[in-house]
Amino acid sequence: MAKTETPGGTKDRVLDAALASFGTAGYDGTSLDDLAIGLGIRKQTILYHFVSKRGLLNAVVDRCAGEMSSALEEALVDDQPDGDRVEAMVRAVFRVALDQPVLLGLLREVSRPNSPGAQRLRGHLEPLLARARVWMEAEMAAGRMRRTDAQLLLLSAYSTVVGVATEIEVLRAAGVGPTLRPVVQRRRELLRFLRASVDPAT
Repeated sequence: MAKTETPGGTKDRVLDAALASFGTAGYDGTSLDDLAIGLGIRKQTILYHFVSKRGLLNAVVDRCAGEMSSALEEALVDDQPDGDRVEAMVRAVFRVALDQPVLLGLLREVSRPNSPGAQRLRGHLEPLLARARVWMEAEMAAGRMRRTDAQLLLLSAYSTVVGVATEIEVLRAAGVGPTLRPVVQRRRELLRFLRASVDPAT
């Protein structure tokens, strides 16, 4: 007798498939019909859980942003020197990306100004960026970080992460299989940049 899949299990499978599709084909290139066929379910099942393709994208962005937020929270609460905490935050973000490379593709997709998911992503990121900015400015005022534009520094770091996604996408378009090398290389570059930017001795 075949095992009946739970509604929660179906929903998670749809989210996984949608993340892969949105992260590689983009929003316009994602078809609910194709997702349903690939999952062996009816399109109406997807619509039952998410109402529309936009609703599905929002749910994917929410889940991915939640994973990123959880990883950052763990890095922030660790009892470690502030300089190490900055590195821990960077490593936490890239660890999520390495575990789910397609998440970078989603990040690239919804970072575009006209993307249907841009506003949703911004709603998740702004509180995190504001918290990081306040913390960095406090560290600068205490002399533990070199004075610099915290907002610009954070945006530069974010751009690096999105740049990794773009590089992987270019390689894929050229017929080269996804590789972790760009991710590791960019992480090293970002860490060097951040160390130089926040070191009060420089």
